[in-house]
Amino acid sequence: MDAIEGGRHPEWGTANGIVPLGDAYLELVGIVDEQEAKASDFGQWVARAVECGGGPLGWAVRPSDLDSTAHRLSLDIRSGSRTKPSGESLAWRLAGVNAAARRPWLPFFIDWPEPSTFPGRTPDPNAAIARLEIAGDAGELGAWLGPHQLPLDIRAGDAGLTVVVLEGPHGRVTLRRETAG
Repeated sequence: MDAIEGGRHPEWGTANGIVPLGDAYLELVGIVDEQEAKASDFGQWVARAVECGGGPLGWAVRPSDLDSTAHRLSLDIRSGSRTKPSGESLAWRLAGVNAAARRPWLPFFIDWPEPSTFPGRTPDPNAAIARLEIAGDAGELGAWLGPHQLPLDIRAGDAGLTVVVLEGPHGRVTLRRETAG
């Protein structure tokens, strides 16, 4: 699986690389401006993960209707954008990032006003997400997500996303974050 250059997140102090998986993607995020990251919730979240050794940090869900999901959960929708290395503009809308940073078993929600710019889009994905292992409050997560078909393995705890299992033509790849205890 190859990552493609994503770009810089303005005002967050972070930048990313993308591993496209067709209907999903992995986003590899790092700090590129420490001062800017210290001033943003997302940048602080990434910095804490880096200090703990990296690994899966959080997760996002692309709901069929972001506006309805945000209304149901009383979340504000924020817009973001960045310029891809090609010069093309990429825009998205998201909700629940701060809640996900505080309670990492919850995903944040994201959508793209222009579906053709979805970062995971690729005609021939090398792998698909087979399972996410999450340590958290199953009841709260269920209420947050509502009805869904996501491949989740939820366990008690508060560590959030601990394992991402990918399935591809050459077998399984497991990305794991070590947790204390």
